[in-house]
Amino acid sequence: MAKKRKKSNWLLNIFLVLLLVVGLALIFNNQIKNFLIRYNGDRYAVANVTKQEIEENMNQEAPFDFDAVEPSSTEAVLRAQLSNKRLPVIGGIAIPAVQINLPIFKGLSNEALLYGAGTLEPEQKMGEGNYGLASHRAYEPDLLFTPLENVNEGDKIYLTDMTNIYTYKTTLKVRVQPTEVKYLDVLPDKRQVTLITCGEIDGITRIIVQGELTAVTPADRATKPMSEAFNMQQKTY
Repeated sequence: MAKKRKKSNWLLNIFLVLLLVVGLALIFNNQIKNFLIRYNGDRYAVANVTKQEIEENMNQEAPFDFDAVEPSSTEAVLRAQLSNKRLPVIGGIAIPAVQINLPIFKGLSNEALLYGAGTLEPEQKMGEGNYGLASHRAYEPDLLFTPLENVNEGDKIYLTDMTNIYTYKTTLKVRVQPTEVKYLDVLPDKRQVTLITCGEIDGITRIIVQGELTAVTPADRATKPMSEAFNMQQKTY
């Protein structure tokens, strides 16, 4: 009888511990998700990547199916974390005015848009054509591409591939329907960057931010503002 009671108490204790763990997970659901997004964004930051690694990553295979991208749920973040997949970092994007500093990954995998910005086309090149990037919107105003909401015309957008730093000047911010893709067109007389995120968490609309190229600076001649935008030490590329 005592053994049965002891076993019952043991099972009850395990159940209570599991219940506590589940309860804490539900309570701190968003905190866990946000921590993992920030942690992986910092881990993949362009300041931690070499020029050689970027060149190697440019040759990796990557998916480019925007329709296959999932919302930025806690489940999606945990699944990405558990997959332990190494993502191909090919650069970085920084918008100092709204404190964006994210890695750029090749392709549009779920993981890429959860940890940074993904490229829209396989052959696009920084400083040429219309360089398209997408990332998720989050509940927190400073995560991923959520700060695009606060970008103003004239704000500087920096891209880097560790060879050069490309400076763009913001010329447009607009909210559109997901079917409006004209902003990704390549215009023969312009060199642009186009940034895309959801206008709302449920993705009813899209926010588009565009900039036009104003300067190309060798990475080893980066100005202090450029280096600070990517949290890099000056002239150590």
